[in-house]
Amino acid sequence: GASKVALDSKLLELLEMLACPVCKTPVRLEEDETGLLCEKCRRLYPIRDEIPVMLVEEAKIKEP
Repeated sequence: GASKVALDSKLLELLEMLACPVCKTPVRLEEDETGLLCEKCRRLYPIRDEIPVMLVEEAKIKEP
């Protein structure tokens, strides 16, 4: 399983500015802090080494 990432406040501020590259909807941090979810198109972008990977080919579609 993925390990929980300890995110600091500066990173959280940056996350607020990120949007889905597909539909341009803001993304939100998953509760387990392993990815960023687009509420509109349901793409889940992974966070690796505290870096959001905002590449469409890396995203998975999350079931509602």
